[in-house]
Amino acid sequence: MAFDPHELDRDYGAPSGVITEAQYTTRTFLWMMLGLLITFGVAILGWMTNLTLYLYAASPLVPIALGLVTLFMVITFSGRIEKMSVSSAQTLFVVFSIVMGITVSSWLYLFQLFSVVLVFLMTALYFGALAAYGHFTSRSLAGYRSILLSGLIFLLVFEILVTFIPGLSGTESVYCLIGIGIFLGYTAYDTQRIREFYYYYSGYPDMMEKASIFSALQLYLDFINLFLYLLRFLGRQRD
Repeated sequence: MAFDPHELDRDYGAPSGVITEAQYTTRTFLWMMLGLLITFGVAILGWMTNLTLYLYAASPLVPIALGLVTLFMVITFSGRIEKMSVSSAQTLFVVFSIVMGITVSSWLYLFQLFSVVLVFLMTALYFGALAAYGHFTSRSLAGYRSILLSGLIFLLVFEILVTFIPGLSGTESVYCLIGIGIFLGYTAYDTQRIREFYYYYSGYPDMMEKASIFSALQLYLDFINLFLYLLRFLGRQRD
């Protein structure tokens, strides 16, 4: 279940804390960037040393296990962040970034390094543009939540169907374009929600810190997924 501050039983608009909105937003993006640095650092290390190759060669269940572990951590983060300590939230975020680094490392064996770097830069550019839009626009993006969620469900269902119906693989380009659009939308939406979390938890330092880490996780996932779909759409595979 996704973490939603409006489901908590407390008054909205509590007295403002010491930290400003700009500081809170900066802290959130710094956490996101730390997660990305850890993930891509682990990915490059695993690729350069071939540790990732050895790990994946050990068992065909490794990718499935990694997927289940990351899914479990996201669900735990979303469902228990109100109850866990700040240090536990920080630790879980770092561990999640490390585990994701192993998955990202496997992509380096599939795509040419120059292509990966180019797509990463494109991802940073697109992500930055949509994050800026979400932060500065005065228009509420809450109405797009159901559309984005429906698109996310479509992506998950399609991914499963491709496994059992190989003929659908011919629509890979269209599928990736939809994925790119969905996570560009989520980038703007999740960035706008940073402000919402800030005002909701002002005056509650521990919850503000945990909400900041949670927002960072959402933005981190937006970036990683946007990178993956762009890589699948534009990346050049190794021969």
